[in-house]
Amino acid sequence: MTHLVDLVADLGEGFGAYTMGDDEALLELLTSANIACGFHAGDPRIMDATVHDCVARNVAVGAHPSFPDLAGFGRRAMDLTPEEVRTDVLYQVGALQAFAVAHGTRVRHVAPHGRLGNLVAVRPDYAQAVVDAVASLDPALIVLAQDGELADAARARGLRVGIVGIADRAYRDDGTLVPRSEPGAVIHDPDEITERTLRLVTEGVVISVDGKEIPVDCDTVLLHGDTPGALALAGRVRAGLLDAGVRITGLDEVLTGKGR
Repeated sequence: MTHLVDLVADLGEGFGAYTMGDDEALLELLTSANIACGFHAGDPRIMDATVHDCVARNVAVGAHPSFPDLAGFGRRAMDLTPEEVRTDVLYQVGALQAFAVAHGTRVRHVAPHGRLGNLVAVRPDYAQAVVDAVASLDPALIVLAQDGELADAARARGLRVGIVGIADRAYRDDGTLVPRSEPGAVIHDPDEITERTLRLVTEGVVISVDGKEIPVDCDTVLLHGDTPGALALAGRVRAGLLDAGVRITGLDEVLTGKGR
């Protein structure tokens, strides 16, 4: 059986004169992009340029909404109400939709960023708020998530869900990510990351920090390009997948191939 997988990365995460990562080089490796929508990073010029570059390379455009936390890069917990989460997500995805339409494409998926992305996996109220925003805006949007509350709520609403595998982050036994504030949360060894990616895609499992096999129905692999050596590592991961006979394709085709 030929395994299919999408490759996605977070792009457009600069602000003003500041840049983060080599988006141009990373785009050559991807089939999808999570684009910052201005709340944790990104601004109108960066969003416009990033969507333009995605269209030029046939990379699917996705929204990467966050808590309104520019200073903390969206990685701090904020005591927002579910209604604030719903309207903040609606605002951000709508902004990206404008740039997508201007460049002759559309937003294909929504992937919550940072602390919001962690919380929607375990908080039903936040998960429902995100689903309400997505469903009211465009029910054809795919929700990218880890297994958890957001994925469950999206499926219950009839939305398509793509499960994200993150090979360079440590998992707990319950399938959630180890917080970045804890030791060992980020894995740096290239051999280990490549092996974990292959197992995620071909076997549907990842090993937790306690050595437990965690089932993950990986539809898309999240690549990173914003740390030293990360771009070379992303290329190595892609090459390892291709060498193993995995077909790298768009998220829509991956989900269709799985009957979803």
